[in-house]
Amino acid sequence: MSTAPTPTPTTDPVSYRAEVPVRWSDMDVFQHVNHARMVTLLEEARIDWLRSVGPEASELLGTSVVAHIDVRYRSPLTHADSPLSVTMWIERLRTVDVTVRYEVRAATAPADSRPAVEAVTQLALGDPHTQRLRRLTADERALLATWVRG
Repeated sequence: MSTAPTPTPTTDPVSYRAEVPVRWSDMDVFQHVNHARMVTLLEEARIDWLRSVGPEASELLGTSVVAHIDVRYRSPLTHADSPLSVTMWIERLRTVDVTVRYEVRAATAPADSRPAVEAVTQLALGDPHTQRLRRLTADERALLATWVRG
């Protein structure tokens, strides 16, 4: 069984949806997706999204770091809900960071249903040589601007 996210069509032109499989090891003692594993599933979906955009966006992966993450659980998700449907878009695009918003639903949940999990990740871009934050280039901003929902 593949553990790579699977992209699925979305009716919103500025969002991307990936289906991320839940592994048995993702469960906690209550048989819910563990918080740390949820963060990893969000990361897998985000990497899949940026790779799908093209090589320019993929290069951002090597220079981005998570500056902040907020995960809100509305209802539990279990192994039976696999694969999870993760819809993502850019909520805010600033000079040195990008805020990505996520909605996570069970595989069988309608796309317009209330998400089981809502999350936000703030990604800061850095220069790996100087170990300092850097500004988005004009080309990077233009590329990412197509994913801004607002």
